[in-house]
Amino acid sequence: MQPSRHSLITGTLFALAAGLMWGLVFIAPTLLAEYPPALLVVGRYLAFGLIALPLAWMAREALRGLSRADWLEALKLSAVGNLLYYLCLAAAIQMTGGPLATMIIGTLPVVIAIVSNLRSGAAVRARDGRLPWARLAPSLALIAAGIGFVNQAELARLQAIGDVDLARYGLGVLLAVGAVACWTWYPIRNADWLRTHRERSPSAWATAQGLATLPLAAVGYALLWAFDGLSGGALQMPFGPRAWEFIGLMLAIGLFASWLGTLCWNEASQRLPPALAGQLIVFETLAALAYALMLRGQPPAPGVLVGVVLLVAGVLWALRVKPQAA
Repeated sequence: MQPSRHSLITGTLFALAAGLMWGLVFIAPTLLAEYPPALLVVGRYLAFGLIALPLAWMAREALRGLSRADWLEALKLSAVGNLLYYLCLAAAIQMTGGPLATMIIGTLPVVIAIVSNLRSGAAVRARDGRLPWARLAPSLALIAAGIGFVNQAELARLQAIGDVDLARYGLGVLLAVGAVACWTWYPIRNADWLRTHRERSPSAWATAQGLATLPLAAVGYALLWAFDGLSGGALQMPFGPRAWEFIGLMLAIGLFASWLGTLCWNEASQRLPPALAGQLIVFETLAALAYALMLRGQPPAPGVLVGVVLLVAGVLWALRVKPQAA
């Protein structure tokens, strides 16, 4: 079923809002560089889960309608799309630098669009249609070229510095690829649930994922605390060496990036086919890149500017491609 013009516009605006808020998660590993990625992960999602508790009370009627299978799905989405994804991402940012890790994650629009289009299930084809490869290819090529330009500019900067640990850098790249794998699976799986449960509230589904994340994050936090005690207290648990900065940043990211960002993405996912919605994750890439450059206090290099123009052009082209009925 092709999205209406209204669904296309509102879905794109919701995806833009989600991208602007998700971009915030890329700056936490830079602002709290002395914190291990695992502590950032459990801190962020413990905050997300605690924020979800009062929201769950307000959405209790909608949450009662979720089945055991729905809660299991929320748990899977939380484990892979929240905890594992951010663990890989935070570690990659600290190992390779914010902009480079951001642009590796920026391959998501291309990867998700290809994976979504390759899925062969008859029910999926009947529900979402397929984006014609011939019309999809130009947008994918523009997005890929934009990512290539930005990556080339970042690699040139690292080479100019001349003080790069290649082993650490290579591990960071692999972790960023792992984050791409997690977040290729998550939006497709999440969109499938939302588009087959159109009667469900996207905000309640975001809250359900927060509730599912809470016990996982709490157990992870307790294990880190216990490990820190056994190893001599190097992490300075429970909140690390800069307690108030850590608490404030985790609460801000938990509210805006985790809950509100997920809500906006759920709204977009109910309105747009997965192959098209996947390309709009480029908004997250652009926001994260802008935030990283602002933190660095440097203007973007010419190659970065060219890459951004290509990324935006690719997204605008993609919005003109309509799915064909199966």
